[in-house]
Amino acid sequence: MCPSRFDQGDVVQRWLAEIVGFKDVYVAQEVPFMRSPDTGREAGRIDLVLSGDGDASEWYGLEIQAVYFSGHGMASDFELLNKDNENLPPAPTAVRRPDWRSSSAKRLMPQLTVKVPTLRRWGKKMAVAVDTSFFGAIGGNSPQPSHDLNDGDVIWLTLDVSDGRLCRRHWEVLPLEASADKLLNADTVKREEFESTLRRKLRHLED
Repeated sequence: MCPSRFDQGDVVQRWLAEIVGFKDVYVAQEVPFMRSPDTGREAGRIDLVLSGDGDASEWYGLEIQAVYFSGHGMASDFELLNKDNENLPPAPTAVRRPDWRSSSAKRLMPQLTVKVPTLRRWGKKMAVAVDTSFFGAIGGNSPQPSHDLNDGDVIWLTLDVSDGRLCRRHWEVLPLEASADKLLNADTVKREEFESTLRRKLRHLED
């Protein structure tokens, strides 16, 4: 799902506010959270922070994570769409695939690892909004999902698009440790398979 789609109609923010019981909703974007020990400059932010009042006595962090694609850039496809007058969209100009691993273990996991323990010490929680395909790729819905905010540190919100509109699909609460297990979910290949691939890829460095 396009990252910009998560901004549609404040759906994500209103859903989180409903879950945590905020009647009034105040939103702040890109709130500084970390500072470089060397320079003192900002070194990290929380995407959004929702508060139930204007003085920030009650608030929740909210990170939004879209899925990266591997392959050629998409500018050529958008240029083609811009010129196209047919009823059906034109075929993609290059081969691409969603890179679940980069989006989860390499991108989102470090964010949660750094931010959630601090929020936990402050007595606060983090929400994470992703699309349903992303959540499915990291294991999907829990067999018995919890809707008790006291059961964990991370409120997972999953959404998708139907008839051009952003739609709520599923939410659950997980501890940071269970969230990490999801994000790191991957099986190591067998040694024989690894070395077979390695033999095909090895090249000799010429003198």
